Amino acid sequence: MKKILLVGLLLLTGCGYEGSYRYPCQNPVNWEKAECKPPICTVNGACPVDLVGEDAVNGTTDGSTVTTEGGTNG
Repeated sequence: MKKILLVGLLLLTGCGYEGSYRYPCQNPVNWEKAECKPPICTVNGACPVDLVGEDAVNGTTDGSTVTTEGGTNG
């Protein structure tokens, strides 16, 4: 049983993070491509503004992440 677990762990260590993006239009390199510009990207909501936010696209962010929550306090 321990050998199977050890082999499984060794196999999982080979699955490294490659630094890829989930959607092509999240990558700033692709922002000028036709598929990442309206109206093409608007159809499936994959425009850079939709994926990373307007501040990031316009270069007005300091790199911090902002989280907003809806609802009311009461």
